[in-house]
Amino acid sequence: MKKFFVAASALLLLTASQPDAQKLITRDAYVKFFSSTPIENIEAVTNQASSILEMSSGNVAFRIPMKSFQFEKALMQEHFNENYVESDKFPNGALKGTIDKWEDFVKTPANTDFETTVSGTMTIHGVDKTIKEPIKLRKTDKAIVLESVFKLRPEDYGVKIPGTVRKNIAETMEVTVKCNYPIK
Repeated sequence: MKKFFVAASALLLLTASQPDAQKLITRDAYVKFFSSTPIENIEAVTNQASSILEMSSGNVAFRIPMKSFQFEKALMQEHFNENYVESDKFPNGALKGTIDKWEDFVKTPANTDFETTVSGTMTIHGVDKTIKEPIKLRKTDKAIVLESVFKLRPEDYGVKIPGTVRKNIAETMEVTVKCNYPIK
């Protein structure tokens, strides 16, 4: 996670050195992951993800406190934090990237959906992985809205699922992100 904080600090320093650079910040982004198997569904949600969006470049960074995910069953939440993502050792998930076709989005009229991708590095469980995921953007008078639905494999990030519960947890999770960046 030190890499994320160094990257976020570098992003903040970059924007501070550019007088015209505007960064939009949110501290209540919504993130949900969903696992569906014939045995059971597992869903966890947080509204405590933080994100910075740099308006001049489309650079974006997210930090997600792993312990902030809420599950329907307390035992699932305990297993998630202690056995799978090891939240005490790896307290945050992160994304640092750039919104592709940012210049085109900036030119779109307000209240128009704009579909593109975000490219960068996602960090979960201390493992960095290069990603390129779909996103939808929309400008309003009050905010930039970012939404995304993508797939994630826990094993790609070194999260080990014991054989005894392997059938209860899908190999691929669906992740949903909804984020409003208030315009100052």
